[in-house]
Amino acid sequence: MLPPGFYAGTFPDSAVGTVHRAPGDYPSGQEGDVLMVESTVIGIPCPGLNGGPMFRHSEAFSFQVATDDQAETDRLWNAIVSNGGQDACGWCRDPWGLSWQTTPRALTAAIADPDRAAARRAFEAMMQMSKIDIAAIEAARRG
Repeated sequence: MLPPGFYAGTFPDSAVGTVHRAPGDYPSGQEGDVLMVESTVIGIPCPGLNGGPMFRHSEAFSFQVATDDQAETDRLWNAIVSNGGQDACGWCRDPWGLSWQTTPRALTAAIADPDRAAARRAFEAMMQMSKIDIAAIEAARRG
């Protein structure tokens, strides 16, 4: 089960809604256990269902957060990774198994540059990074 309080306190346009608890014991839990949380994460309605430990998250779903600058990119990335998450090439995974793409708008602009050589340089620079470094992306884009 996701900790919606973490997301609501970390990401903009996020909030915890109703928390539904089990009215009685059940095969994999007890009365009072959280069954579902209605929440919003970065503006996306996210009902979290407690399906038990046999249901895991995968990269088939990830959140993408567009950031305006390096400070915002660092804050969000570090919030995820420093709480027991993991980092990967431009992605990170939170401690609860959800994948996140913390994507600076500057990166999106760079890889969409009509100058395909500039876009390629920016893309190749990105492929060498874990957390995205906007200054390095912009330097690669300029050549």
